[in-house]
Order: sequence, then structure tokens, then C-alpha cells
Amino acid sequence: MLKVVATTTQLTDFTRIVAGSRADVYDVVRANVDAHDFEPSPADIEAIRDADVVIQNGVGLEKWLKPTIDSAVPRGQIVDASKGVKVRAGTGAEEKEGDPHIWFAPGNAKIMVANVTKALVAADPPGASTYETNRDAYDTQLDGLDREIASELSALTNRKLVTNHDAFGYYVDRYGLQFVGSVIPSFDTQAELSSRDISDLVAKIRSEGVKAVFSEASLPPKTAAAIASQAGVKIVQGDDALFGDSLGPPGSDGDTYLKMQRHNTKVIVENLR
Repeated sequence: MLKVVATTTQLTDFTRIVAGSRADVYDVVRANVDAHDFEPSPADIEAIRDADVVIQNGVGLEKWLKPTIDSAVPRGQIVDASKGVKVRAGTGAEEKEGDPHIWFAPGNAKIMVANVTKALVAADPPGASTYETNRDAYDTQLDGLDREIASELSALTNRKLVTNHDAFGYYVDRYGLQFVGSVIPSFDTQAELSSRDISDLVAKIRSEGVKAVFSEASLPPKTAAAIASQAGVKIVQGDDALFGDSLGPPGSDGDTYLKMQRHNTKVIVENLR
């Protein structure tokens, strides 16, 4: 059986769907874990070393991966799932590679799935028909998801979004929302937040008529809640928190990519309408 390592929960989901029973897929960053602030365990390093294929998100998301690869010296191919994706530009030196949250547009997810499929076919040519059939079936589901999200969001008159960090740009661009700002003003959750940043965001929330601040399941909601309170708007948290950098745990509303996107859309619509 093919040994595959996927560096994010989204890629783990994509890879398991395409691979079916032909591969053992090891997930490195697990549910509700911040992908930006991650330290691989000895077991993770061993899995990367022994894998036939290692699939990464790319666009600078896995800053921990290069030193891990240098120390593990993996035997298999390293695949960048972002190849072919049109990457959103960053704003500063720390964001020079662009916005890594590429999966939030279903069209980008299809590109990622295609890259996963190519890698599996290259590593296991006898499984090509299985991988390609599974890819085609999942592509149909992704197309349906895209139409569904567009339909759900189309009725919103207030389309202004404030989130815990700047992770939803591809979603905002695809579906015509207006990104007002984020609690952490960066693609990276480890960016520093100044008191000026907080006061500026509170003022912007008030002036723009924002209805809610959305926290994320993989990040502490404390600062988002404080900003929402200062601005006099709702904080969306707990079970309604958006899934950002990772999918949710098994049995949750976000334990697959399709469920994650539907959960996020449902929560956004319910709190902005």
C-alpha cells in the first residue's frame, strides 16, 4: 500500500478521497490545530521520511516543513498542491509568497485535487484509473458546492466580513463579500497585534456597519470577543466559530472539506442577514 503524508487537514481529506483504499494517508497537522504555529513530532518526522509521497499546501504555509525535510531526508517525492493556483498577493515582506489559504475557493480545491491525483498516479501507475475516477467524482461535488455557496450568499445585503485572521480572502473574492478587517492583521496567525490595530479595527467596524466578528475554531476567541464587545457587535464563537486553517475533529460540522465550507457559509449567512 502506498504511504502518503499530507501536511494539512484539507489535503488529508482530498488525498483520502482520491486514494480510496490504495493508500495509507498520514495527517501531520490535525483537526483544530493552527497550521501556522506548528512543530512536528518525532512521529511526524518519521512518517515524512518513510513516505512514498509528501503533499504540501505550499505558498509558505508550512514554514516548519523545509527544516523537517532537511533533517528527515524523505525517500519519496515532495508535491506542492498549490501548483497552478493563482495566488493572492500579500502586503508586506513577511507575506511575499502570497496568501496560502488557497483551499477556500472550490475552484482552487479542484486544482489541488488534480495535483494530488497526478502525484498518486506517478507513485502508483497501476492505480491510475481508480485515482482519476475518484478525482472526477469529487470534482463534480466541488462544482456543486461552488454553486450552492454562491446561491446561499446571493441574498445577503450586508456582505461585510471581519474574522480572527486574514484567512478568507479567496472565499471573499470568489463570492463577492467585502473583507473589512481581521483581528490579526495578517495571513499568519503569529503576527503581532498592537493597541493601535485594535482601536483602528473597532472604529472601522463601527463606521462600516459590520454586524459580527467571526472567531475561528483553531484560534483563541478572547481578542476577537473583546473587539466585538468594544465595537458593540456580536461575537460568533464556540460551535459557530468558522473553520479556518484546519478542518474540525471527527463528528463535527467541519470534519471534511465539503462540510467545513457548508458550515462556514451557513454561519456567515445566519449572522449577516
